[in-house]
Amino acid sequence: MFKNILIPTDGSAVSRQAIKAGVKFAHALGARVTGYYGILILSPSLFGDGDLIDKSMMNKLDRLARVTGEKYLDEIASAAAAADVPYSGLISKPPSAYEGIIDAAKKKKCDAIFIATRGRSEFKKLLLGSVTQKVISHSKVPVIVFR
Repeated sequence: MFKNILIPTDGSAVSRQAIKAGVKFAHALGARVTGYYGILILSPSLFGDGDLIDKSMMNKLDRLARVTGEKYLDEIASAAAAADVPYSGLISKPPSAYEGIIDAAKKKKCDAIFIATRGRSEFKKLLLGSVTQKVISHSKVPVIVFR
């Protein structure tokens, strides 16, 4: 059925639960797992007096985000190793979270995405949508939503 399942993470509690379930699902299918973490691009902010944030500070924030992403991907790697499931990981800086997930699935040749959903109020969903909803509506591969 599926040979390579993408499991994106943002480090949240529901995302961590989805990691366990996704790895278990991959193991049952004999599939491999690809972990993904997207670093949100920080646009330089203007301070009250019109100064832009310092470039060295931007670089520091980028390094910290990468370290955080590696920590989250280590959780997927550990779960995959414990279940004897082949694993690879990817960190990127996408224009948006959902685009990063879809691009990661393409780049790593994943044939399914196993993603957690988050509970938002119905009003916020109408206004903002959700990453999961956007992945479902734009993905060319099947999306398995973990609740």
